[in-house]
Amino acid sequence: MPLKLNLKKGQKIIINGAVLENTVDRSVSLMLLNDAAILRDNDILTAEEASTPASRVYYSIQCAYLFENERVKHLADCRVFLEDFLQAIPSSQPIGDEIEKAVEREEYYVALRAARKLIDAETGIIKDNFGETV
Repeated sequence: MPLKLNLKKGQKIIINGAVLENTVDRSVSLMLLNDAAILRDNDILTAEEASTPASRVYYSIQCAYLFENERVKHLADCRVFLEDFLQAIPSSQPIGDEIEKAVEREEYYVALRAARKLIDAETGIIKDNFGETV
């Protein structure tokens, strides 16, 4: 089933590891006619932004999703990061289970959505313990 993508000026999207940016002064539409690994601008996390334990989980899944030829390495990293996170914050185990099940089913975009929940949980813990300024 085709997927129509609309990109506003300056917006980026990653398709199968290639970064595309709309450089014109108006929105553009793209029609994707086959299966591909796609991430929109607001779902993309850079290596520099992966600076917390939960964001490292997300980033490793993102890389596994986008770069099939390096998937084994990125999934191994993900397992280590997730295990470390869950040891530190065991209350996040249900989210960890959700991530692990999605990865086992090779549903990497679903795993990314679950990893976003992990980031949200981490952010909440930081705010609860250290206030809004951290």
